[in-house]
Amino acid sequence: MRIAQVPPLYEAVPPRFYGGTERVVAHLTDALVELGHDVTLFATAEARTAATLVKVRDQAIRLDPAPLKSDLAAHMSMLWDLRRRADEFDVIHFHTDMIHFPFFEDMADKTITTLHGRLDLKDLPGVYWRWKQYPLVSISDSQRLPVTFANWAGTVHHGVKADLYQPSYEPGGYLAFLGRISPEKRPDRAIALAKRTGRPLKIAAKVDAVDARYYEEKIAPLLAGETLVEFIGEIGDEQKSAFLGGAEALLFPIDWPEPFGLVMIEAMACGTPVLAYGCGSVPEVVESGLTGAIVADEDEAVAALPRVLSLNRREVRRRFNERFSAVAMARRYLDLYAGLGTARPERGVALVANA
Repeated sequence: MRIAQVPPLYEAVPPRFYGGTERVVAHLTDALVELGHDVTLFATAEARTAATLVKVRDQAIRLDPAPLKSDLAAHMSMLWDLRRRADEFDVIHFHTDMIHFPFFEDMADKTITTLHGRLDLKDLPGVYWRWKQYPLVSISDSQRLPVTFANWAGTVHHGVKADLYQPSYEPGGYLAFLGRISPEKRPDRAIALAKRTGRPLKIAAKVDAVDARYYEEKIAPLLAGETLVEFIGEIGDEQKSAFLGGAEALLFPIDWPEPFGLVMIEAMACGTPVLAYGCGSVPEVVESGLTGAIVADEDEAVAALPRVLSLNRREVRRRFNERFSAVAMARRYLDLYAGLGTARPERGVALVANA
């Protein structure tokens, strides 16, 4: 099968540091090549891939030092390049939200669009009514809830390369928080849990410009003079095996409808169980009593932590292999690719005022 993979251009493929969507696209692309398919990746020049690379920008937008740049222009140029070559592919797999919708209407039945973000935003319902001919893929069933009427082709949970992260069955004596410092990720909950239980916590996270004030006003004061909590900063894939594998557990104390939560399966790949708050996709990813525990508040988290630490780390890794490897993800997508073109839903009618 001839497949085009079309990621956003904000991060490299895979990202040098933080980045979920582009990391998933990298792992999916390589797994499809491994399974014998002819894959073309439209991405920035620093991409590392087993597929044929079409370079559509010199570097990823986020780490580009240019003071003035247009992310819209970059993506429009990529779509123009892809449109000229569309006949070369049996399937075009978009990961670019909805920006491509107006330009590929005449071939929507050979496309599939994975939605990677939250869908409870104003204006989104109108888009999925207007362009209802595009088959959509959710990354968790919970992600769909705000737009259940959309043209859902299926749900495919994320996967990562099975050999990228090395499991550790003798962890160090600390808890881990990995991701972004932001209000919805709730690093303050992780810090509070560490303090209540007296267990060291290491935080490896980036601080986006939009979250700088939150960090300075809410999180930095919690870290000041605190010897139990260590703030490491942003890390890349090459550091994750040691960081996650060395942790007794990953803390995932989110407070928002998380569409998936890639860090949970990265921890499982290292044999590390997950203690998570039950928002969004968490109940679909974490198997309580097997790969972690799901809690509703701090008291439940304190009570559950000893059980999480006693879980069999080899079993955690085994469940990762079964459910969340990149090859498992690729096979699920291949099933969806095979079904394209069998149904042509009616073009949607715009909702009044996007209600």
